Amino acid sequence: MDWFPLQLSLLVAVLATVLTVVVGVPVAYLLATHRFPGRDLLGATLLTPLVLPPTVLGYYLLTIIGRRGPIGRLLETWHMELAFTWRAAVVAAAVGSFALLIKTAQAGFEAVDARLEQAARTLGHSEWSIFWTISAPLAWRSILAGTVLAFCRALGDFGITLMVAGDIPGRTQTLPLAIYDYVQSNDLQRANTLALISIAIVVVLMLAVGRVARLRY
Repeated sequence: MDWFPLQLSLLVAVLATVLTVVVGVPVAYLLATHRFPGRDLLGATLLTPLVLPPTVLGYYLLTIIGRRGPIGRLLETWHMELAFTWRAAVVAAAVGSFALLIKTAQAGFEAVDARLEQAARTLGHSEWSIFWTISAPLAWRSILAGTVLAFCRALGDFGITLMVAGDIPGRTQTLPLAIYDYVQSNDLQRANTLALISIAIVVVLMLAVGRVARLRY
């Protein structure tokens, strides 16, 4: 059994989740607590990865980070390449999981009593201070749930990863791609082993987040 796809998928899922949390939580807070022109359009745009075919997302992402795309050309001037590398798999997984974190965390921020935040503002606290001392601690369960969902989504990404990173054994082949290849080659034993491992990881994470969310402080 080649364990490289499992190791790569875990690495990609962790890095993509970190990227998603760093970018997504502030965006979710902004959408939940502020009203500004284009807010609804921004929210709808961020949800498109949940409903668009992965191949469509992968195609447009490839046009951006590929050699002829704006980011690809910029990286090429620095003698760097993103498309069809494991780093592209991280970007693909983050794009696919971004919306899950946004919606879950946004719901948590919207459930926070706005009077507490307003009281902090009247006492002279900055928005940064309010976020870290009031909003985020009260919405931590939703943030945690969104983080786990984002990780599970990143771990299981197939279509976007295939388009932008390819299916290169030993380089960009993640767990879902390896399962697909084993099924195509009729190696059902290995496919079943990797599939059961994927299910086990997701179930353990879901059970863990359920237990943690029930904790009271």
